[in-house]
Amino acid sequence: MNQLKNVGKKTICEKGALEILRRIGCSKGVMEHCKAVSNLAVQIAKNAKNRQMIVNIKLIRFGALLHDLGRSKTHEIDHVIIGSEIAESLNLSKKIIKIIERHAGGGISNEEAEEMEWPPRQYIPETIEEKIVTYSDKLIKGIERISIEQTIKNLSQKLGSSHPSIERVKRLHEELSPLVNYY
Repeated sequence: MNQLKNVGKKTICEKGALEILRRIGCSKGVMEHCKAVSNLAVQIAKNAKNRQMIVNIKLIRFGALLHDLGRSKTHEIDHVIIGSEIAESLNLSKKIIKIIERHAGGGISNEEAEEMEWPPRQYIPETIEEKIVTYSDKLIKGIERISIEQTIKNLSQKLGSSHPSIERVKRLHEELSPLVNYY
C-alpha cells in the first residue's frame, strides 16, 4: 500500500485521499481530474528525481490528489481558500495545505489576493512540490492532457491576455517543461 508518512498529521494512502474527496462531496469528474493531475505530477517528480533533484514524490502524489478539495463547494477561484480550510479542518499537513492554496493559475499575487479579500498569505507556489502540482494542473483539462499553448490560450480568454497569471504560468513552464518528457 502506498502510504504517506511524515507528510500529514494523519497517515493516508491514495485510496484514503480519494475517500476524503468523496466524503467531502467532490464529484466523480473532480476526482478523476485529481487522479489525472496526480499521475502527471508523479511522472514529472520521478523525472526530477532522475535528474538528481530533491523532490518528495509522496507529497506530490497526495497534494495533487487533494489539490481541488475546495471544488466540493465551488468551482470559482476561491476553491483554493475553501479547500485549504477543509484541509485544515481535517488536520492535514501544512505542506498539503500550501499545495492546495497555491495551485490556482500560476499562483495569485498578494495584490490580487487582497483585491479578492482573501486572507493575507503567500499564494504563489514556492517549493518544487508546489510548483510541480500547479504546473501539472495547468496541463490537465478535465482528464485530458493539453499543451501549455492551449492552457495559455484558455487563461487569456478567461482573464485577458495581459493578466499577470499568464506570465507566472509561462515561468512555471520554462522551469518545469524540461522535466515533462525527460527519460
